[in-house]
Amino acid sequence: MSIELLSVSVLRTLVEVAMLCLLGQGVVGLLSGAARTSNPIYGLFLIVTRPPVQGMRFLMPRLIADKHIPFVTFFVLFWLWIVLAYVKRSFCQASGLVC
Repeated sequence: MSIELLSVSVLRTLVEVAMLCLLGQGVVGLLSGAARTSNPIYGLFLIVTRPPVQGMRFLMPRLIADKHIPFVTFFVLFWLWIVLAYVKRSFCQASGLVC
């Protein structure tokens, strides 16, 4: 396995984890309601999702409300995940591997 293929696979996995944590955070937030701040699972998801959400807040214009940034982050991560799948497939085909 080449270093490029390994790098793309690791990056794709990190994007997957961030997406799933954002999804989990949303579900726990919906189920917990106003008590979500005291929920330890929600707090764990908040710790994991803080870097991508803060990065997206930095990239997005102030016109977008803060409450919408997690949704934007999820959809940007989703499209990044799709692009990384295509890149991984391209590396596999170029190397003659079955991935």
